[in-house]
Amino acid sequence: MSDLRALPSVDQLLKTRAAAEMIAASGRPLTLEAIRQILAEARRAASKTKVVPSAAEILANARSLLQSWLQPTLLPVINASGVILHTNLGRAPLSRAAIQAIQSTAMGYTTLEYDLDRGARGVRFIHAESLLTRLSGAQAAIVVNNNAAAVLLALTAFARRRRVIIARSQLIEIGGGFRIPDVMKESGARLVEVGTTNRVHPSDYEQALQEPAAVILQAHHSNFRISGFTSEPTLTELAQIARKYNVHLIHDLGSGALIDTERFGLAHEPTVQESVAAGADIICFSGDKLLGGPQAGILVGKTDRIARMKKHPLARALRPDKLCLAALSATLMHYLKDEVEREVPIWQMIARTPKEIRSRAQNWKTVIGQGELIDGLSTIGGGSLPQETLPTCLLALQTPKPEHMLA
Repeated sequence: MSDLRALPSVDQLLKTRAAAEMIAASGRPLTLEAIRQILAEARRAASKTKVVPSAAEILANARSLLQSWLQPTLLPVINASGVILHTNLGRAPLSRAAIQAIQSTAMGYTTLEYDLDRGARGVRFIHAESLLTRLSGAQAAIVVNNNAAAVLLALTAFARRRRVIIARSQLIEIGGGFRIPDVMKESGARLVEVGTTNRVHPSDYEQALQEPAAVILQAHHSNFRISGFTSEPTLTELAQIARKYNVHLIHDLGSGALIDTERFGLAHEPTVQESVAAGADIICFSGDKLLGGPQAGILVGKTDRIARMKKHPLARALRPDKLCLAALSATLMHYLKDEVEREVPIWQMIARTPKEIRSRAQNWKTVIGQGELIDGLSTIGGGSLPQETLPTCLLALQTPKPEHMLA
């Protein structure tokens, strides 16, 4: 049939049972939009091909279009990558307590910015602060929405239009195109590189500080390691230099480790407590890496420095919401109660023995009905403990190639 007049009208289509089902599932406005769009496409196609689709075909296409519009883009997946903190898969899964805290907070009203004792408006930056200071040994803390935001806030508050000294070996780029030099530029800070790619000495910093500066920035190497003929000052040495020249020492620690990774047969990952003890004025780290909580940027340090950042206008733009604060507080509570290995998923995985992993792989083999068990290695990921691996057991499966690869 080639007569375009044979195309059903929108009203005719809306009176069908199929349309009624779509309206019940997706609402009338969206169903109407889908039908109109498919009709318009059918009219354009029919004017060229002289083929008019049936009402059933039009409604089927409208249903498919509706499904594509309503299909969520954030989907659950099985992480079989061998990377525990997989950035592309959402990094750290949350503990049961953190999930319950999110649910409880989301279902009603909270004291996010209300002080019950005073009966007046409060500030959201108090939430999780006492937990962070107790665990880290720092004087004060503030939470923002990710670690890049934490670094940006610290540099903007203390180094805008001023010089920041950083070693060339720490001008890093991590996943998603995050580059330390770019963040420094956005903060308004003036980058001053010292040392060489593989070696930097305390004297390099002292020489750069012969001109006025605001900050020494120490950045965690994150996802790579420099080996061989290398040297860098310790954080303690940098703290001494910072005090000598009256500049702020900011440590971008990144990973957020609060416990010793050597307990699990891994190399030592610098901890937040060590940075505080070494004398850093401000330490920045993530909530969803080795801390094992929600996405968050955490800053701990000296009271006057943290107070200045809390009052900075940028803090409002970068502040976390109530769900983040609830989950972070619940996660930190696990550390305070010394139950991390039992309750925090990433530490449950890291602590799991090869024998336990092999048993789980065998169970999967039984359920699937095929496969071969092979010894392998997994990594921590998330920019933490570069090149470090953990023994694991792989279940190797044989599957047919997709049809498009057979041609």
